[in-house]
Amino acid sequence: MSNSYPYQNMAGYYPQAQRQQMPFPPQPQFPAGFYQQPMQVPTGIPSKGGVNVPGMLPIEESYIENILRLNKGKLVHVHSTFEHNREWNAKIFNGIIEAAGRDHLILSDPQTGKRYLIPMVYVDYVTFDEPIEYEYPFGAGPLASAPPR
Repeated sequence: MSNSYPYQNMAGYYPQAQRQQMPFPPQPQFPAGFYQQPMQVPTGIPSKGGVNVPGMLPIEESYIENILRLNKGKLVHVHSTFEHNREWNAKIFNGIIEAAGRDHLILSDPQTGKRYLIPMVYVDYVTFDEPIEYEYPFGAGPLASAPPR
């Protein structure tokens, strides 16, 4: 056998019945003109199917980052955990909310003047010593004019 491909001559090895091709599944039938219709693009903020409750942020705006922004300037206690950290696994950051983004929180400690940039992935929960603002004034605030993300 001088062939460089040892299995080249095994084409007739399998019985004919096993080499039959499988039929294709039936194709879906679409109405005439289906592909010519323009795609509808939503222009407003879509509803998530939930119910908006008066006195609370709408479903689309009720995210931790937005709640923290509403409470900018308040003293908070941010409870965080850091997996696989030998120095400290859990830590509480005390400070005043300066800013909050989608993936981070910036606090300033009034006792030391130190500022913390805390990634949201480490934030377990936040406690306040005073009532929490949870509602934007009607037609005001950063979410009233911001486009959806």
